[in-house]
Amino acid sequence: MNAPTLISGSTAIVGVLGDPVRHSLSPVMQNAALAAMGLDWVFLALPTPADQLPAVVSALEAMGCRGLNVTIPHKHNVASLCRSLSPLAQRVGAVNVLVPLEGGGWHGTNTDVEGFCAPLRRHNSDWAGKRAVVLGCGGSARAVVAGLVELGFASIQLAGRRSEALGRFVSDCQSWAPQLQALPWSGSSLELADALAQADLVVNTTPVGMASASNPAAAGACPLTQAEVAALRPDACVYDIIYTPRPTQLLQQAASRGCRSLDGLEMLVEQGAAALRLWSGQPEVPVAVMRQALLEHLP
Repeated sequence: MNAPTLISGSTAIVGVLGDPVRHSLSPVMQNAALAAMGLDWVFLALPTPADQLPAVVSALEAMGCRGLNVTIPHKHNVASLCRSLSPLAQRVGAVNVLVPLEGGGWHGTNTDVEGFCAPLRRHNSDWAGKRAVVLGCGGSARAVVAGLVELGFASIQLAGRRSEALGRFVSDCQSWAPQLQALPWSGSSLELADALAQADLVVNTTPVGMASASNPAAAGACPLTQAEVAALRPDACVYDIIYTPRPTQLLQQAASRGCRSLDGLEMLVEQGAAALRLWSGQPEVPVAVMRQALLEHLP
């Protein structure tokens, strides 16, 4: 089937809800994929203030929307608007994909975990029994920890600067992530340096080092001190879920230690591809097209 060249009266909507959301790269990769698949759909970034989330989700259902991504700050609150939730979404406590149900309503699930795991599986087929350190205890860290559990990591240490939030995170996840331990992170933490020296994988889920059009200087920041970077094992893998810039300061410094590195671009592509499979019902989607669209778009 040829890709549609014009938006018509029969063009269906898919999109991403968030606030802010205009910076999202999902429309770039998803519209490239939709064109390659010949689907008469269009993927839109849909700015959605928190107090309007129920109205927007309901309106899109009434309009016959074929599927939605959900991003910050709605991944938790949108769960209550779903008619059903996947076991993974319930466990992680976050929904990033809505799929329309026959008979009305939405099914909420989470493809961030699959997106996070896919590059690691390609990088190393067996992570069972390994040790990981996760930097940050915000929303993205939940999907990361769930992915590490799925991959079979024996030890997961979660480094956070806010002791209350760190404790709450570990407590919330303990039932399904018994190998998760809190790792206080303040100043030049010797505890963190010791953990990094033993880690097979280090994952940054903080926004430190992420550049934007309004703050390009942020690209010079690194979440780890020089002493902490020096503690990294040369045979470790460092995974930064940030993808602007490429590579981040953390990955540049890790590479100077000889570490292998992964950035967040593949996580973005793979979670989007998993969502598109759910929306379209097609087991094969053009992942390479999605990746290339992003590479051509990014500076």
